[in-house]
Amino acid sequence: MATDAVGKKEVMRDLDHCDIPYYVSEFVEREVGTDYDSLRKLDDLIDKLSENKKQLEEQVLTVSSEVPKRIRNALNNAEDSKKSLNRLLEEEALLSASIDSHLLKAQPWMEDLDVLISQIEEIERHLCYLKWISRIEELSDSIQQYLMTNNVPEAASTLECMAELDIKLKESSCSHLLAFVRSTVKFWHKILKDKLSSDFEEVLTQLRWPFVGPPQSQAFGLSAPGNATDVYNNLEMLFCQLLKLQTSDELLTKPKQLPEKYSLPSSPPIILPIQIMLNPLQKRFKYHFTGNKQTNVLNKPEWYLTQVLMWIGNHAKFLDDKIQPILDKAGSSVNAGLEFSRGLVMLILEKLAADIPCLLYDDTLFCHLVDEVLLFERELYSVHGYLSSFPSCMHILSEESCFQRWLTVERKFALQKMDSMLSSEAAWVSQYKDISDVDDMKVPDCAETFMTLLLVITERYKNLPTASRKLQFLGLQKELVDDFRIRLTQVMKEETRIPLGFRYCAILNAVNYIATVLADWADNVFFLQLQQAELEVHAESNAVSQLQLGQLASMESSVFDDMINLLERLKHDMLTRQVDHVFREVKDAAKLYKKERWLSLPSQAEQAVMSLSSTACPMLLTLRDRLLQLEQQLCLSLFKIFWQILAEKVDIYIYQEIIMANHFNEGGAAQLQFDMSRNLFPLFSHYCKRPENYFKHIKEACIILNLNIGSALLLKDVLQLASENETLNPNQPSATAALNELGVYKLSQKDVEILLNLRAGWPNTGK
Repeated sequence: MATDAVGKKEVMRDLDHCDIPYYVSEFVEREVGTDYDSLRKLDDLIDKLSENKKQLEEQVLTVSSEVPKRIRNALNNAEDSKKSLNRLLEEEALLSASIDSHLLKAQPWMEDLDVLISQIEEIERHLCYLKWISRIEELSDSIQQYLMTNNVPEAASTLECMAELDIKLKESSCSHLLAFVRSTVKFWHKILKDKLSSDFEEVLTQLRWPFVGPPQSQAFGLSAPGNATDVYNNLEMLFCQLLKLQTSDELLTKPKQLPEKYSLPSSPPIILPIQIMLNPLQKRFKYHFTGNKQTNVLNKPEWYLTQVLMWIGNHAKFLDDKIQPILDKAGSSVNAGLEFSRGLVMLILEKLAADIPCLLYDDTLFCHLVDEVLLFERELYSVHGYLSSFPSCMHILSEESCFQRWLTVERKFALQKMDSMLSSEAAWVSQYKDISDVDDMKVPDCAETFMTLLLVITERYKNLPTASRKLQFLGLQKELVDDFRIRLTQVMKEETRIPLGFRYCAILNAVNYIATVLADWADNVFFLQLQQAELEVHAESNAVSQLQLGQLASMESSVFDDMINLLERLKHDMLTRQVDHVFREVKDAAKLYKKERWLSLPSQAEQAVMSLSSTACPMLLTLRDRLLQLEQQLCLSLFKIFWQILAEKVDIYIYQEIIMANHFNEGGAAQLQFDMSRNLFPLFSHYCKRPENYFKHIKEACIILNLNIGSALLLKDVLQLASENETLNPNQPSATAALNELGVYKLSQKDVEILLNLRAGWPNTGK
């Protein structure tokens, strides 16, 4: 027992020292424990521990003998490295001293060598300079030799090479060399250009160029006599040679430019042969349309605009048939017809730039000029295929002072047109009133004329070169729409006392038509592009909220949204006023019907034939007359909204004021159902297939009131049980299911209970 007590004593571990007793105690506890039979293992355990002790001692001896050897080797290696480093440092010092000495001795040689190198570089520059001069002189001599032997094509090719050298030297600082090259190019260019131009003009004369008459009168230009082949060969040869002078011509000739305020797009110069072909036409143009000539008058811009269009048309076939193949053969990307048109259009631009300041403040002349220019542009693009990337008349009209004047005049004449269209006797009459297939919208003349005016304005400004100018015109269109809406509102207020009158309905049709057309325009590609441009402008100026920017970017809104919303609001107010007016008439006509003695009417069995209640006739006649009247005066979409709103109001009125306010015997319920299903509902059957769906309160109330007595009692019990406790019996059919089975979906359970209580003649069930 004492031994057990000793064995069970816990040996405390000393955490601050290597606690051998603790480890021994742990070892004995693990190997022997409290099992006395385990003491027989002690001999084996002692042998095992002795063997481990012997191995550990051998390892300690081995490590203690190896560590000094490793340390000694490391020290020896460090000593050897130190000696090597010292030796390298000594060699480096000697080498550095040797280099310094060599540099000192070589310094005079370096200075002499620098002088020689500078001299060599200077000589090389001189040599290069002389080579350039020699090259230019060599090319110049070649041109001279070619001209002496009348080899003009080679002379033109050589001049082209010389012009390319001039371009290569453009960045050089050798001003004298540049001047020498440029003067040489200029010298030979003038000689060759004069010679080739003279020969080319002679060939053109043989072809009776220019063709001032219509194409069918161009006898020689397109159907030539016997020597036509030679003439056309000469034309091709000279045209190609002149093309070779294009590079030098661009170097030497500065093209005539209009002031920067017109913001013309950059475009390459007209190619030289086309320039020569344009010369006689340019002379004619300046002769007739500048100076004091009778043909140069400010009030007749159509004279010079038409003349240019005629010239373009007269020469188009010749340019396509004879000149374009030459350009294609020469590998040029130039289109002969467009190049010719571009040259003539530049005459127009110069003429407009000169004339517009003279008539800027004369509204009649300025407006006439703009109209003629727009007609000219339309034909130029549509008939002659002119490109929008080229300079055009719209760039001249886009100049700030001219453009602002254009906007002012456009606004002025548009407002005048609006005044005249609204004061016209036929302002509120549809042009197509006698053509039923066309007159679906029943658009009054003033609304159609106004939208045509907006469309014409769009066509006038859609080819403007910049989005900012188009947006300014779009702003003008919005102003005009708003102004027209205000005018319509003013006229409408004068007609509010007669909301069913012809003019009031015409105004409503006009408002609806304008809103519909603007909504259609909003999906047009042109206005979508303007919406994107407006988005970019707003994003740069932070003029609108992030929400509005997001709506514009996602195309949820359009450029006309503000206008459309205002028009829709006006349309809704006018429709509401019409509905309210008709509804008041219906209520007045229904006063007798409200007082009908529903509780004492004979049953259906007591009547030979069911007939309409006499008191319902005024109400139904009023409804019929007003529906027919407005169907004729309102467009289909507006009339549909009208009758649906009116049907909803009549449905609620009859349900609340007649049905819920009375008690019904069997005959009264049957009469009500007959009046509604056979007379009221059919009034609306012309406008939809199932009119009863627009009178759900009345229809379902009639179902409840006309249930046979057994079904009514059963329904009453179901509703009563459902209202008392819906959870007591889950198998009990729900009130909603019972009502749906009868065809009642709109009325609530409470409403049905009230309707059941309005039935008279319940049997005495003893409850």
